[in-house]
Amino acid sequence: DAGQILVDGRPVAIRSPADALAAGIGMVHQHFHLVDRHSVLENLMVGEPGRRGLLDRSSARARLAELGDRYGLRLDPDRPAGALSVGEQQRLEITKALYRGARVLILDEPTSVLTPQETEGLFRAIRTMAAQGVGVIFISHKLNEVRAITDRLVVMRRGAVVADAANDGSLSARRLALLMCGHELTAPAREAASPGPVLLALDRVSTRRRPEHPVALKEVSLEVRGGEILGIIGVSGNGQRELAELIGGTLGASGGRIELAGRTVTGAGARERRRLGIAHVPEDRLGAGLLSALPLADSMILARIGEAPFSRRGLLDRGAARRFASAQIEKFGIRTQGPEVRTGTLSGGNLQKALLARELAFEPLVLVAAQPTRGLDVAAKEFVHSQLLALRARGRAVLVISEDLEELFEIADRIAVMFEGRVLEDMPAAEAEVARIGLLMAGTEPGP
Repeated sequence: DAGQILVDGRPVAIRSPADALAAGIGMVHQHFHLVDRHSVLENLMVGEPGRRGLLDRSSARARLAELGDRYGLRLDPDRPAGALSVGEQQRLEITKALYRGARVLILDEPTSVLTPQETEGLFRAIRTMAAQGVGVIFISHKLNEVRAITDRLVVMRRGAVVADAANDGSLSARRLALLMCGHELTAPAREAASPGPVLLALDRVSTRRRPEHPVALKEVSLEVRGGEILGIIGVSGNGQRELAELIGGTLGASGGRIELAGRTVTGAGARERRRLGIAHVPEDRLGAGLLSALPLADSMILARIGEAPFSRRGLLDRGAARRFASAQIEKFGIRTQGPEVRTGTLSGGNLQKALLARELAFEPLVLVAAQPTRGLDVAAKEFVHSQLLALRARGRAVLVISEDLEELFEIADRIAVMFEGRVLEDMPAAEAEVARIGLLMAGTEPGP
């Protein structure tokens, strides 16, 4: 609406992604822009003109392998993008930007689902590109990452730049957090755990491998008691998504038993499990959790549509839906213009608040939250943690699946490590060691 964008000192008009690419600007979005039915290789080649009207698949395949080896972002070129885990989809988005060789690379939360090793590999690539004259804009809410990788720090709050300084140590992590949020942050109160009875139990549960679920769970046994938080850690794509969907009821078990408060629910579907008290916050907020193209009120009642008070005699009561959504917007501080706004216009933090509000509104016995703070700023992350701890304090069972080990150390009472569809170890968080967990995440059984 105003101002200028300069590339190489010259004004440019950027009206589309194609204009940006033509100007040498590559973008990796926080929410993915992939064609699910196309293969990894086909997604990589989208937009290429080809040679004499033909796509050069062999060169693209070789380039994909080269990037995978160089940056640790290996992908099977023939797998459909829709069959990839969220972490693998993120790798593909990063690879797409690297493949195009942009002179200016914009990365929006690029490490949110990467392992520490993959993150360091990406950082090495960023440093190499910067040394060769590429400009990199690294957008992240992880203060330790922006301080580790950048030359300059720019802090934005509500659309305005509030700080622009050299990354020379003059801005402390506390000062950065204050600038980002506009107020001092206080860690949510975390009382000692007082575990009650087992509310969720998995006894040697297995699943079958499918195109949309490429990792099979193998005799997974877990217990979560009321009044405790169990954290699940693992490298992306090792069965965490399958575990969450199994418990939520959208993925069936091929063996074993699932119990909710002593009642067998192995054969129950998602709707029945929700009615009995299992809530599920999926890792893909817009793809699996909410309806991006419809009003927020519709997304907020999605899990209960067809039930009272939102449905009467088979007809949707939109007034009840709006009243429910408005109450949750106020209770959870969701920043939006109202329940009729299109869901997809909300920020990542507000989308996550909406998902949590919907799942917590009916006081579940068990909450399964997959990547609950992925891509959130420090204030939104603090809010989500406070809600999880409050549910724990009310005697409910909480299972948090995260690839952020620091997060699990902050809120979890126990930590279980997954590798290739198995739970390798389940340990009290107070006794967990970073080195040991790192080895388990890599599939290596540590010695005594």
